[in-house]
Amino acid sequence: MLTDLKLISVVIGGVAGLYLFAALVWSIAFPKRRVWPPKKATVGLKIRVWAATIAIFTAAFVLGVTDWNGLEWSALFRWSIGFPLIIVGNVVVWQGVFKIGFDATSGEVDKLKTDGLYAWSRNPQYVADMAIILGWAVLSASIFSISFAILAIVVLGIAPLAEEPWLEKNYGQQYQHYCRRVRRYF
Repeated sequence: MLTDLKLISVVIGGVAGLYLFAALVWSIAFPKRRVWPPKKATVGLKIRVWAATIAIFTAAFVLGVTDWNGLEWSALFRWSIGFPLIIVGNVVVWQGVFKIGFDATSGEVDKLKTDGLYAWSRNPQYVADMAIILGWAVLSASIFSISFAILAIVVLGIAPLAEEPWLEKNYGQQYQHYCRRVRRYF
């Protein structure tokens, strides 16, 4: 049974996840009328995208706490898999944010970054975010948290597909060469 807190988390996180999913699918299907990356990265758009992303992660967190170890997995398994994924994911994601900057992370054109973490993955921040939310789902061992982890991983996984035409348009042959050298995720 869903408590009020769980229900609120499911609704807010679900709406946020569907909003991001729809925006990305729209952007993939109609790149000339894309929503992400934005044609102009306004403050309002940045707030909506960040708020929706935070809402999904927050919903997964709240649901994991309120249904802690609902799947009754062993503590050794949960802590040895989940906790390292959360730690490594946070280290990588924040290195990525500091490397390319908050503005570029929020959809503004900047220099194409191809060194550091970006020499190994074209999307280390998305991969790291996936690791964080997967780690939390494993650590909390909650079916509700796992459901939101799946939603978040799908959203994070398709985001590069919406961004790649924009990146190619903005960075041209430099981006094409980069794509031939470095994989999308790993």
